[in-house]
Amino acid sequence: MYYWHWLKNVVHRPHTTGFPTERDQAVAAMSDSDGIRTGDAGATGVLRRALAIRHVDAGSCNGCESELALLSGPDYDLSRYGFSFTPSPKHADILVVTGVITEAMVPVIKNVFEQMTAPKRVVALGACPIDGWVFHGAPGVRGRLDGIVPVTTTITGCPPTPGDILRGLLAAVDGVDPAVGKEGGR
Repeated sequence: MYYWHWLKNVVHRPHTTGFPTERDQAVAAMSDSDGIRTGDAGATGVLRRALAIRHVDAGSCNGCESELALLSGPDYDLSRYGFSFTPSPKHADILVVTGVITEAMVPVIKNVFEQMTAPKRVVALGACPIDGWVFHGAPGVRGRLDGIVPVTTTITGCPPTPGDILRGLLAAVDGVDPAVGKEGGR
C-alpha cells in the first residue's frame, strides 16, 4: 500500500503556490485598502536575496501570525525566495511587526531595530501596526509603528493573506510590488 502512494506521488508531483503576481480578488473585495505600500523610509543600501526575517509580535490576536506561519509550509515555501526566520535581531535584514503597538512594546521594538545591522527594512504587517485598527485611542496603545521606527513597507489586511505577505516582503526588498511592477505600491 505504501509503495502505491509513493508511485502516485512520483507521477503526480505536489504543487506549490505560484509566484504572487496579483492580489487575491476575494480579499480585495472585502477591503477598501490599497494592499501594499512601499516607501524609502530607512531603506538605505542594497539587500540581496538570502534574507533573514525577525518577527516581533507586539500583542496581537495571532491572525497575522497564523498567516505568516503558512509561508514556511510547502504550499508557499518562503525559502525558495531566499527568506528565512531568525530569532536574533543581529542576524536579521527585515523586521516584521504584527499586533497592536502598546507603550510597553515601544522600547522593545526600538531595541530590536537598533540591534539590526544596515541595510535593514521594516514591514508593518496587518492593520494593527499600521494605524492601531480598532484599538486606536485606547489607553496604553501607541497606535502607529511609523512613529517609532522608519517603516519601509506596509501590508494591509486583517489578516493579510500569505500571498500578500509574500508580495510585501518582496516589495520591501526590491522597492517594487511584484503584482504592480512599479515603485511606490498601488
